[in-house]
Amino acid sequence: MAGYAVVDVETTGLFPGGSDRIAEIAVVQVDPDGRVEGTWTTLVNPGRDLGPQHIHGISASDARYAPAFGDIAGVVADLLRGRTFVAHNAQFDRRFVWHAFAAYGYDVPLIAPTTLCTMRTGTQLFPTAPRSLAGACFHHGVTLDSAHEALSDARAAAELLGIYLAGGARHAVPDWDDVVELAATTPWPQIPLTGAAPVRRGVATERDTHFLARLTTARASPATTWEKEEYLGLVDRALLDRHISAREHDQLAAFCAQAGIGRADADALHREYLARLATVAWADGRLQPTEAADFLVVAKMLDVPEADARAILESREIAGPDTVGTAAADQRPGRFTLTPGDLVVFTGAMDESRDVWERRARAAGLVPHPTVTKKVRLVVAADPDSMSGKARKAESYGITVVGEAGFVRILDDVARSARPAVGVTTP
Repeated sequence: MAGYAVVDVETTGLFPGGSDRIAEIAVVQVDPDGRVEGTWTTLVNPGRDLGPQHIHGISASDARYAPAFGDIAGVVADLLRGRTFVAHNAQFDRRFVWHAFAAYGYDVPLIAPTTLCTMRTGTQLFPTAPRSLAGACFHHGVTLDSAHEALSDARAAAELLGIYLAGGARHAVPDWDDVVELAATTPWPQIPLTGAAPVRRGVATERDTHFLARLTTARASPATTWEKEEYLGLVDRALLDRHISAREHDQLAAFCAQAGIGRADADALHREYLARLATVAWADGRLQPTEAADFLVVAKMLDVPEADARAILESREIAGPDTVGTAAADQRPGRFTLTPGDLVVFTGAMDESRDVWERRARAAGLVPHPTVTKKVRLVVAADPDSMSGKARKAESYGITVVGEAGFVRILDDVARSARPAVGVTTP
């Protein structure tokens, strides 16, 4: 008797076989007596947006490094082969795993008669215990380290399985032994191993490097004015949501490589960007604490030391503001703006509903659009590193992709530009 494979999956949604996919999977192998024999887990690149990230907490910057399910199908099959499939609310996990195999043409024996459910078993053995995984763990004194993290959930379910086996599950649950025997004797297809390595959460922190660290020595001839302004425009768009996404780090590094902009060149351009930004901040003759704090945040993202950034900001104060109006914001280099009639596309499961964002866009004179075309000006994504088809298409067209925070800043800019300009002469 091979024992059990306790499985948990985190997914992009609730509907396997449709557009939803596995985003993380964990398998805990348990022997016939309930002792853990081994664990395995990986993120899975779903090839689409990650759905309710506020629930499972998986970032697109991590998932983009993960293998597709087809790349790990052989490993998962070997982990499950000959073992009884077990999960908490097993129908959900089993159906997702079955459909993941089926998407690559593999018909695997993950069916109800070869599956056991710790939620159902717990209810049969302990009728007064809560049904949820967290509730059952609390009831039985099982540690649940991080809910909605696949390995944590699978380990907790495996510990519950051990408790239920010790509590007589084999005798209390009808057909338990029949399920185990059928799972042990039903053949699985042979699925080749690809050698794909598992990927854990937090991988982006380990692998992603700031785009400046990737730059080499500049070419002998200086960059042209067009190249400098184009670069500053990319920087400005990357900073819209005050977060340089992994996608944007890649884009900035790629442009620098193409234009021959080296580390020293980029640093000089960043200081020029900050000088222009400081001019905008001082445009009304006063610097608000929030403006100063925001300026330092931008400087840090551009890898300009804080002392240097403060000196740039103070030099603008000494220079004094010129005659300015609300149009002073246009001094920001490469400034990205939207105008009434521009097309905007939304993608992913956002913090606020799609209807809310579309209403706000329409109120600003923008036009929500269902698909990405070359006429679209902006894509607003739940995660700026979204792997949705819309985000990937936007990237191929060079269309800016921002998160919700970036879109709020853009809407504020649109609102300010709609006000009548009033010139102010400062002494």
